[in-house]
Amino acid sequence: MSKTWVVAYRSAAGHLERAAYHYKEAAKYEEAGDHEKATHHAYLAHGYTQHAIHDDAEAAKLHAEHFLHVEYCHSSVTVASEQGAKVSVGIEPTRSKAQV
Repeated sequence: MSKTWVVAYRSAAGHLERAAYHYKEAAKYEEAGDHEKATHHAYLAHGYTQHAIHDDAEAAKLHAEHFLHVEYCHSSVTVASEQGAKVSVGIEPTRSKAQV
């Protein structure tokens, strides 16, 4: 099982934490009247936010692809077992009360 989406979610969280830090710094400098430093930190915060959005979208795509793959594999095993084929993964197909 691939954990790549977990890495992407964690990366998004890290970028959001960095963005929050820079937004706070921007606010602090703006309140102190240092508009140049405030602008610099706001710009950095925006960049980290954009990275987080990208990581979030990538994680969601990878997560969805994984579950589509799992669902496809599960449905293939179900179809094979319903047709009487032997399942080679070592799992005995379950039978409903109607089949018994």
